[in-house]
Amino acid sequence: QVQLVESGGGLVQPGGSLRLSCAASGSIFSIYALGWYRQAPGKQRDLVARFSSGGSTIYADSVKGRFAISRDNAKNTVYLQMNSLKPEDTAVYYCFMLNYWGQGTQVTVSS
Repeated sequence: QVQLVESGGGLVQPGGSLRLSCAASGSIFSIYALGWYRQAPGKQRDLVARFSSGGSTIYADSVKGRFAISRDNAKNTVYLQMNSLKPEDTAVYYCFMLNYWGQGTQVTVSS
């Protein structure tokens, strides 16, 4: 059983930045089914960013150029750097690895 624990969410003003972290209880080395989704109130859960085979990354069009996913295999941690945040980025952000999900962390972008 893998446990994923997200952190780093919070309230930020438009244009601000946040970095989310997702710590896994097991090794993430060589795992590419790994990344972030988000779910806004009343909406479905959508992909934000993830790794894919060959080490490439995939981003939702709405976050390209603003968000960056990264990983530290030694720490079994995945990160999501979010810059130039907009009110429409407000959502609960979930980390996933294979078929496992974290509990989510709230990100609110508001002035």
